[in-house]
Amino acid sequence: MDYTVRDRIHACWIGKAVGGTLGQSFEGLWGPLDVTFYDPIPTEMIPNDDLDLQVVWAVVISKMAEPSVDRHTLAAAWLEHVGFPWNEYGSAIRNLRAGIRPPWSGSVDNWFTAGEGAAIRSELWACLAAGDSGLAARYAYEDACVDHAGEGIYAAQFLAALEARAFVSSDPAELIAEGMRVIPADSGVAAVAADVLALSSSEPDWRVARQVVFEKYANGDITDVRMNTGFVLIGWLYGSDFEERIVFCNNCAGDTDSSTATLGALLGIMDPGSMPARWTDPIGEELVLSDPIVGVDAPATLSGFTDLVISVRDALAGRVPSPSEYPEPTPAAIAARIGATNDYRFHRYIGDSFLPPRDEPPRIALTPTTLEGTWTRWPRADFDGDVLVVEYDVTVPADDEYRIMFNTSEQCRVWIDGQFGFDRTIAWDGHAGDMWPATQHPPLHQSVDLRLAAGAHRVTAALRKPPLDRYAEWVVGVIQASDWHWVPGAFTLAGTD
Repeated sequence: MDYTVRDRIHACWIGKAVGGTLGQSFEGLWGPLDVTFYDPIPTEMIPNDDLDLQVVWAVVISKMAEPSVDRHTLAAAWLEHVGFPWNEYGSAIRNLRAGIRPPWSGSVDNWFTAGEGAAIRSELWACLAAGDSGLAARYAYEDACVDHAGEGIYAAQFLAALEARAFVSSDPAELIAEGMRVIPADSGVAAVAADVLALSSSEPDWRVARQVVFEKYANGDITDVRMNTGFVLIGWLYGSDFEERIVFCNNCAGDTDSSTATLGALLGIMDPGSMPARWTDPIGEELVLSDPIVGVDAPATLSGFTDLVISVRDALAGRVPSPSEYPEPTPAAIAARIGATNDYRFHRYIGDSFLPPRDEPPRIALTPTTLEGTWTRWPRADFDGDVLVVEYDVTVPADDEYRIMFNTSEQCRVWIDGQFGFDRTIAWDGHAGDMWPATQHPPLHQSVDLRLAAGAHRVTAALRKPPLDRYAEWVVGVIQASDWHWVPGAFTLAGTD
């Protein structure tokens, strides 16, 4: 059947909603899974940030006197319309509020630069540049650099280019090659794409291919684009039809709502007639947005959103981005005090691994220093004792509930204003636990919610020296408990009082 561009764009959003709804129930599982259908079966489209943000961008661009795809326009839209505090979103919003402009807002002090947050927004740029992979990739960069860097940007460009080409071709090898053309050949995204393409011609079992990708690309971040892009490609290349493809992708696990939504959108572009009614009927046509999306006059239906995207595409008329450039910001180094001790190496507290007792922070000499931001990597060689002590002065603006987070790869103990807050002391294979500095749900025993009075407070952490094969890593955060956003200006900047 000869489908129109409108047919393909409309099917893109339906496929996006189908895949996102399927995957939401299984997001964050390591898998592999054995799912065959929605669980639970929906009665309407389930809102998902994957689509929410693309709706915001399209609406904002449509209201411009001279529509353009510009990183600064999108950054302003983040602050005005988006309330999501999660992962790279929260880091970017924090940076933008501090006056850090893109592309630096995506790279400065952001542990989640390789997260899925921009890759899942790639379809809009493909639809606005249907058939033109290079232009789609340029649009994707303008978007992705606001909250990502490196692999997080490359994945968005790879997918946008691939999806743009899918408007005029359905050959997987050609589409993947088109995506790889717009990203560095030595990138992780290019590597996983090449790996899956090779596996698909030599290994018949998708589960085996999934295990290869998992073992090579998985890390502590369940949203990492390298692993999840591999899962998108596995579902696509190993499945025989729409249903089998999205099920295989979902069953690879990981960031399932994102990866399965991406694949559903791609399949919709390639063949709008391929989606069975049993998958699309429960979704319907109503466009449902998440509550944290505010101040946006969005279309009521997916069909209406399709018309909006086409009108934006016509208004852009292939115009390439030409954003204003700003110099790289001076790093907002954070003031801290650091010291080390061996005083507790012979204390035999069960399970404590020689950390200082909980009664009070260790009383040792601390030297003022500056750290690059909330995210620190400290080489093992720089531990002058078995225990490193780091102390921060922080300020909160009002009497309220706050979350203090200290997410670290090492065994640790944390005090707030001299009172024990939390600790994680049991190590498995040399690791105390996962790094996952997500303000909304950091790893167990890596944060505490408490009421703090307005003004200055002190956060003290003691970390055990890491094993020989790695550095110590940590992210410290002061977070508004009500919405999980970073508290602006909480940390004392180096060189200030």
